[in-house]
Amino acid sequence: MRCNNFNIKVFVEDTDFQGYVYHANYLKYFERARSQFLNDYDISQVDEQTKGLFVIKDLFIKYVTPAKLENELIVITDVSLKSKARLEFNQNMLFSNNTQLCCEARIDVCYVDKQSKKPIAFDDRLLEVIKNG
Repeated sequence: MRCNNFNIKVFVEDTDFQGYVYHANYLKYFERARSQFLNDYDISQVDEQTKGLFVIKDLFIKYVTPAKLENELIVITDVSLKSKARLEFNQNMLFSNNTQLCCEARIDVCYVDKQSKKPIAFDDRLLEVIKNG
């Protein structure tokens, strides 16, 4: 399933003293795109009624071309259901002016029970979105 693209502009707070995006901030950008995916489908991560939490199980990131202050970026996200309790996100960050690859990541997200912290099935709404997306 292809998610909506997520646009980012690099601000000074995102950069190191040389004007390049600090490496950990790429993870924040990818996280924002994944969170926006859930928001786009009215799936809350903070609703007290939900029985589970989203947690990162595995992460692979490859830095290709560094982003700099004032660059505009696009995060393209594809998500696939790997099990009823695990999603795989493949995310590419591109420079919006020329679509050159900046960074790419594969992130496995699991759903765990708030109390036991053991894997549980995603809520029906999310399963429906992924299957019909």
